[in-house]
Amino acid sequence: MKSILAFCAILLSIAILPQSALSFCGFYVAKADTKLFNKASQVVMVRDEDKTVLTMANDFKGEPKEFAIVIPVPTFIEREQIHIADKALIDHLDAYSAPRLVEYFDDNPCAPIIAYEAVPAPPALGRADFKKSSLGVTVEAKYTVGEYDIVILSAKYSEGLETWLKGNGYRIPKGASDILGSYIKQKMRFFVAKVNLKEHSKLGFSYLRPIQVAYESPKFMLPIRVGTINADGPQELFIYILNRKGRVETTNYRTVKLPTGMDLPLYIKGEFADFYRAMFNEQVKKENMEAVFLEYAWDMNWCDPCAADPLSTKELGDLGVFWVNDDNPQPLWPGPGGAQDVFITRLHVRYDARHFPEDLVFQETGDRTTFQGRYVLRNPWAGNDSCEAAKMYRKQLRERQEHEAKTLASLTGWNINNIRKKMNIAKEPKNDGQKWWEKIWKD
Repeated sequence: MKSILAFCAILLSIAILPQSALSFCGFYVAKADTKLFNKASQVVMVRDEDKTVLTMANDFKGEPKEFAIVIPVPTFIEREQIHIADKALIDHLDAYSAPRLVEYFDDNPCAPIIAYEAVPAPPALGRADFKKSSLGVTVEAKYTVGEYDIVILSAKYSEGLETWLKGNGYRIPKGASDILGSYIKQKMRFFVAKVNLKEHSKLGFSYLRPIQVAYESPKFMLPIRVGTINADGPQELFIYILNRKGRVETTNYRTVKLPTGMDLPLYIKGEFADFYRAMFNEQVKKENMEAVFLEYAWDMNWCDPCAADPLSTKELGDLGVFWVNDDNPQPLWPGPGGAQDVFITRLHVRYDARHFPEDLVFQETGDRTTFQGRYVLRNPWAGNDSCEAAKMYRKQLRERQEHEAKTLASLTGWNINNIRKKMNIAKEPKNDGQKWWEKIWKD
């Protein structure tokens, strides 16, 4: 908390003004990270021109021998293009970009008002006896990388690919050939990975580490349809895109900004996870589960307020941000991290086969306007001063609290009377039936 206050002091110029001007800098108190959602997968995409580095993490729970993935890729992948990442990199990126709850404290209305003006952002595998030739499947390469056995395949026929995968011990659900066939028509290859149990045991990890793949292709897309083949319900996907140009959006689905900047009742401080889940559920319903949601768009050079420090140059390099190195000039950010020339877009999508029949296709907009999912708590002033401003403040406080209750009910679908009860405020006064003009003249 002290570091946040110090950062605010550095970035903000202070002046005594006759009226208030709200600063953006607040007290960070909570975040809504990916741990709030079940069946959540995370993908980091580093993109510059036609070059892409893909880092894939999942929440697989079970025996390692049961794990296998099939990922369509647009080009042949060599051994040196595959790497195993540290999960802590994605955890840090998740924490940095997560929607956040911030807290303010009302000033004494009788005291001179201090206004804050923010400084602008800085510039910125198969069995040997299984015959594959008749199936139209070609094993182009086999690698063991970390705890994974990886096969790069190409195929002529979807049924042949499905048969080959099943024959080599991969559990492919019925009907997968239709989806696989669409990738074959695009002349895409298939990156197939399963756990090498001997290597997994030797390395000693209790979880499966993220897989990274670097490739070059004009296709800026993410194949999500393969994830719906054996899904038992809607899936949660978090996509972190790191590039130079600015915010990234989907071209074949609407990209919608989440509601942000709302004042909420103080008790949400202890129920932020429940609030965010309910709010996101309502937004998904509103868009008929056919939209991709923007949760964060920011220059990695800074943050305000910070849910976590920006990633360091080394961390970004480990994620594949190849244009940033230790020789870059130091950024404005006074703490650790703060690599320049990197913009992050965080997208959140809930999808299934019916609502998302196509893979996600992206475009870089060049828009570097910052955005964050940010929700505000305002603690009332509790002093005893009795100036005219204090009297007006107390009168308006009840109206503000009622507005907070209505906002929360609208965002989450929660019962407003239950919200008022938790806030310890009475129901909104009913109209006494008089017309407004009847209250002007009493005679």
